[in-house]
Amino acid sequence: MLSVLGWMLFGLIVGIIAKLVMPGKDPGGIFLTMLIGIVGALIGGFIGRALGLYQPGEAAGFFVATLGAILLLFIYRKAFRPV
Repeated sequence: MLSVLGWMLFGLIVGIIAKLVMPGKDPGGIFLTMLIGIVGALIGGFIGRALGLYQPGEAAGFFVATLGAILLLFIYRKAFRPV
């Protein structure tokens, strides 16, 4: 149970940082921000470890997770652009 709460908190922090780096108008509240952070962290972590950039548990993982969330937020904004 604690690991689920940890992922939620980590996703929220990473999602907030991604939204601060990429300011702009996008729909969604705290849950969407958390989801973007979690999925972005998973994508960024998978790519970073696959390329051998870092090992699990290293501080570089936070940076790569944030980059993954920024990429996901960019894709989300392009896909759900208001008409």
